[in-house]
Amino acid sequence: MNKLLLIAGGSTLVYACLAWTMGVWPGIELSKIPAGPGVEPLTALQSEGREVYVANGCSYCHTQQVRPLDADKVFGRPSAPGDFKYQTPELLGSERTGPDLTNIGARQPSSVWQYIHLYNPRAVVPESIMPSFNWMFAVVAEAPAGVTPVPLPNNYAPAGGVVVPTHQAEALIAYLAALKQPALPASAAPSASGAPSATGASSGEAPTTAKASASAAAAPVGNYDATKGAALYTANCSACHQASGEGLPGAFPSLKGDAVVNKDDATKHIDVVLNGLHDARVSGVVYSSVMPPFSGTLSDAEIADLIDYERSSWGNHGAPITAAEVGVERAKAK
Repeated sequence: MNKLLLIAGGSTLVYACLAWTMGVWPGIELSKIPAGPGVEPLTALQSEGREVYVANGCSYCHTQQVRPLDADKVFGRPSAPGDFKYQTPELLGSERTGPDLTNIGARQPSSVWQYIHLYNPRAVVPESIMPSFNWMFAVVAEAPAGVTPVPLPNNYAPAGGVVVPTHQAEALIAYLAALKQPALPASAAPSASGAPSATGASSGEAPTTAKASASAAAAPVGNYDATKGAALYTANCSACHQASGEGLPGAFPSLKGDAVVNKDDATKHIDVVLNGLHDARVSGVVYSSVMPPFSGTLSDAEIADLIDYERSSWGNHGAPITAAEVGVERAKAK
């Protein structure tokens, strides 16, 4: 009997020590980490949206952790402990069947796009395998006062009536809009290797002035990397403007035949890509969707390749630009 008590008691003590060492104590220490600069608690609506996110298994396919790897640069800077101060328990996830959502509020700030994507992902990303969440919407004869109907493409819209989001959809999109990475101080910004960066330009952030100048000098005048331009457009623009450049009527403007894209003076085109756009009027139509700025994620040379791709595709004939021209416009915004 004494041996049995000794074995049971010893096993319990070992388990308790391991639980304390591996779970309780690290949790206590991690809870002391202060919030990162600019990290704010979720609002009531955003918190409700987080519950909708969890309840519908979004974390099964989407992560919320940007690793210090080149493959993760497209999602933002490497995550820092202070980013998760108000996100307990953390929804880090382990599968990337879909893209990482850590910085989706900055990468895709358009609620119009998010609603279309939630209603039917294939309406904006034809190759998407994400299920449709159209049950989070209602089809009504006329949108209630103050509610904007979702501008679905004709082949995805219902035969009659208009589509409006339910409260669940509104809460979920509010939560996604809250997922943003504030910029870290230069002394705390991790580099691609995970160590603090001397320049503060971590993976996915804007290059330093020296790097931008170097890229501008290296870019050949009147020439651009068409393959890279196409890849940049696919990664950053095609979800809204579509691979065809024709956009989605009523939701995202067409770049095909657009006056700004085809104008010899590319100043406006460069400004839009660098600094973003919202409530734009194109061909008499006002688009309420928000286009994010790319000044913080793409270098001058990359923006030049992207713009030159748009100005030479789908029958467009805009004059080509160089990285140096992008650098001039970037400097004006400072």
